[in-house]
Formats: sequence, structure tokens, C-alpha cells
Amino acid sequence: MTLPDDRASAVDALADRFWEAILELNPTTATVYGDERYADRLEDPSPAGRAKGRKLMEETKAAAEALPVDDLSVEERITRDMLIVIADQAIEEDDQGTHRLRVVDQISGPQTLLPQVCQFQPADTPERLEKFIARLEAYRDYMAANADILREGLDTGLTAPRIVADRTVAQLERLLAIPLAEAIVPALAKVTNDAARERVRKVTEQVIYPADQAFLDVLRGDYLKATREEPGLWSATNGESLYRTQIRSWTTLELDPSTVHQIGLDELALIDEGRRAIASAAGAASPQEYRQRLLDDPANTPSTKDELLDRAREDIDRAMAVAPRFFGRLPKSGLEVMAVEEFKEKDAPFAYYFPPAPDGSRPGIYYANGYDLPSRKYTKLATTTYHEAVPGHHFQIALEQENPDLSTFRRLGARIVGGAYVEGWGLYSEKLADEMGLFRDDGERFGMLDAVAWRAARLVVDTGLHALRWSRQQSIDFLLETGLSETDATIETDRYIVWPGQALTYLIGCREIERLRAELATRDGSRFDLREFHDQVLGHGSLPLATLSRELPNWVTTPA
Repeated sequence: MTLPDDRASAVDALADRFWEAILELNPTTATVYGDERYADRLEDPSPAGRAKGRKLMEETKAAAEALPVDDLSVEERITRDMLIVIADQAIEEDDQGTHRLRVVDQISGPQTLLPQVCQFQPADTPERLEKFIARLEAYRDYMAANADILREGLDTGLTAPRIVADRTVAQLERLLAIPLAEAIVPALAKVTNDAARERVRKVTEQVIYPADQAFLDVLRGDYLKATREEPGLWSATNGESLYRTQIRSWTTLELDPSTVHQIGLDELALIDEGRRAIASAAGAASPQEYRQRLLDDPANTPSTKDELLDRAREDIDRAMAVAPRFFGRLPKSGLEVMAVEEFKEKDAPFAYYFPPAPDGSRPGIYYANGYDLPSRKYTKLATTTYHEAVPGHHFQIALEQENPDLSTFRRLGARIVGGAYVEGWGLYSEKLADEMGLFRDDGERFGMLDAVAWRAARLVVDTGLHALRWSRQQSIDFLLETGLSETDATIETDRYIVWPGQALTYLIGCREIERLRAELATRDGSRFDLREFHDQVLGHGSLPLATLSRELPNWVTTPA
């Protein structure tokens, strides 16, 4: 049976209407994607703004469920399913009031928004400058609404852990201590002359600093006294249910925390075998002794941030050179390497990635963190670069955005569905880098195994903190034993505390991709084509893991 044109397009039309509404509700997301229609606005975290988001999810869910699935194409069926999954998750989180937890966040909380936006929003024409100034002016109401969420958390008893609040307070204090002449927003603003920059500086003085100060006053006052001493989500009201929701939100799977905890322990045992083999071949008595050699090797430590960035660029160039042997399709978008901004480097991960603008006006950006430079080792940088940049997130996200066969929602908005596909591909890419011959020596291979062990440890630590009642120090100690530095073990633990469930995405997603690869290689034998496998894994955009598992065997074909 052939579908009528209007029936065949109904799913994509609904998805694109949904994505358009998401951009209007999240104007800074639109800016990141190069869409300037809402460049004079910020998000509305007030009850009215949240109600608009809730209404969108309820209406989208009802409309998607009303679409008959018979005779839909594979991509249309996937799109319909994804809209329902996203809407269900958003409605459940709204019911639980998770916005009360997210308002206090040292990594991506409201106080980090404007410095990030400045890097993506041009203010190089009179019209663009006026929109940018209007957006900065909107920060007053934006932060006031976020302060109201703090008060809502106090009233309901759903507050952040003390360590997260402490870190957020310290970050705001650092921001406000910066002299106006050196303020971050004016310094980062993409303006073309001193007069325009002075206008930005005036708004910073009159709006941004006072708004941050007002938010800090509430956070540092009664709120701080009411924060949770125990870091795990279990200590919050309805904490067990909250954590299970977050696991499903991040992985798209129903997973029992105790089962996930054991998977992490089992994976660590397997990884230790590989680390012991490398250490033994180098004449070291243990992986710990070999790791210490790497830590003590002066050649393994960049002496400047520029050296760190140059090494990352070199690794990306080497990966791009061999990528055609492993991928049939390569992204058209370029990739730049930049340092994490100093104001947030103390709280930021070792590295992370921002996608390119869909219209090609801005490349992807790989941020490397030069904080505590003696702890930033090349043996860790290599595997991180292959995860975040090439062939990791840059390939996956850029190819998704550039795919002409996907609807706008599937190209740009599908990552809302959860992080397990995205981060699973990132971790898979670290292991793939070894197959690609990208690691220079056994030291970098050992760094890769340490990184994989770290992701296995995340399963142990995240479930330990949020379900099994671990202390913060237990998590730090466990990560130190896994091979992380003191700096990274502390930053990462506090990241897991503030983002429950996110740490599970990496290994859970990677295991599913590896399982499917092994299954298809067994099915197809000598005809198995690794390039075809990779092209199909990346050829349909971000997916729920259950969808990937169901559909991928039908997509990967073998040559006749």
C-alpha cells in the first residue's frame, strides 16, 4: 500500500513544528545553531515559561499517538516514536519538579549562559548589536526567575546537594570579582568597535552583575542552609523515583541501579587485564607503577596551554588522514580547537565539544581544559580527542546535521532523546582509534584503557552515589584507584552529583554498539563491511538505544 503524500509527510511535519517550538522556547539553542530569529531573547524559566513547554509536550504526544503507524516508513516510525519518548520524559520530569535541582549547577547553570552565548552570537551590524543588547537586558528577568526557582526549592524541600551549591557560589563569586574593565561578557562580545563594546560593558554593569549578585544573595542565604548534606539523589524527597527517571532520561532504557553497578565492576575487571599486560611488557610491576612513570615523564606534560591545543590539533589531523579507511562518509564541517575559558576551567571537564552551525557559518569547536596544566597528560589527551572530536562527536553530530535524508528535527533536535547514543559513539570511537592505529605508543594505549576504565567506574560511582548511598569521598577514592588524577576525580565526582544518570550513557551506549557490531559480523562473516557498519550507525541521527538495536540489522547490508 502506498501512502498519500499528506499522510506520508504528517510525521515529519509534526516533528518540524515541534522543533520550531523548541527553538522559540529555547532561543539560545537557536543561536547555537545559527538561527538569529530569537537573538534578542533568553529562555523563560518562570512558571509561565515552563507551562508553555509542558503544553508543547502534551500536545505533541497526543498528536504523535494519533498518527497511525501502519505503512509508515522506517524513518517516519522512528520519528513518531522519538517524539513520544521525548514528550513522556519531559512531562514526567515536570511532574517531579527537576527544574528545582537544575537551577543550581556549576557546569551549565544559569550563570554560565551569557558567556557561552557570546561565543555564538555575532553583534557585528547595528541590527545584530541591538538584538544582542536586548538579550543582555533580558538577563535581569531571567536570573530573577531562576532566583524564584531557588525559593520554590526551599518551599518544596527539593534542594541541591551542598557541594553543588558551594561550587556554584564560588563560581559566581569569581565572576563578580572580575573588574568591570575585564568582565567576561564585554570581552567575549563579537562587536566591531570600542563604542559597541562600551555599550556591552554598561549593560554588564547595570544588569548582568546586579542580576548575578541578586541570584547569589538568595543562593548564599537561606537556600545554602537548606541544601542536602548527602550528595546522592537518594537523599532528596522521592529520590529513588527521581533517579530512575534520570537513568531513563539519559539512557532511554529501564535499568536497575544495582544491575548497572555490577556491570561497571565486571567491565573494570576485564579492562584491568589489558592494563596489566601493557605494564608487564614495559617491565613495570603493576599498572599503578606504569601509570606513575607516565605521570612523571616530562615529555608527557604540556608546558603551556598552546602546547596542549597544538597536540590536540595534530591528533585531529592524523585521525582525519586515516578516516576514509573506516568511514564511507566524512563530515563537511570543519573543526577548531579552543581552550576552556578561564572563569569556568576550574569546574569544567577535561574537554568537550560544541557542534557546528548547520549553515556552515561556524565550524565545530573542541574545547580542551588547561586548568592545573601539570595534571593534563598527553596520554589522556589523545583518547579524549578521539572521543570528543574525530572520529567521535564531531563525526556523529556533523554527519547528523548534514544528512539530507533526515527531517530538520532529526538533524538538529534528536539529541533531546538522551545521551546514550551520542556518548556511546564517543566511547566506541576511543576504542576504534586503536584499530585505526592512532595511538602513538603503548603509553597512549594505556591512557585509552584508563579512559575506558573511567567510564566503567562511572557506572559504579553514579549508582553508588545516587542509589547505594556512597559519600562524595568514596566516589573520589574509587576514581583515584581507577587511575584519575586528584583534580579529575574531584571535578568528575561533582559532575556526577549535579547530573545524575549522565555518567551511565558512555558505557551503556558503547556496549550496545559493540554488541550490534559483533552480531552483524557473525551474521555476515567475511562479507562484513566495517565502513558500511559505521556509515549506518551514523546515518540515521541520534536514536534511542532500543531503536538502534531494532533497526540497525536491517540497515547494514552485505555485498552480493
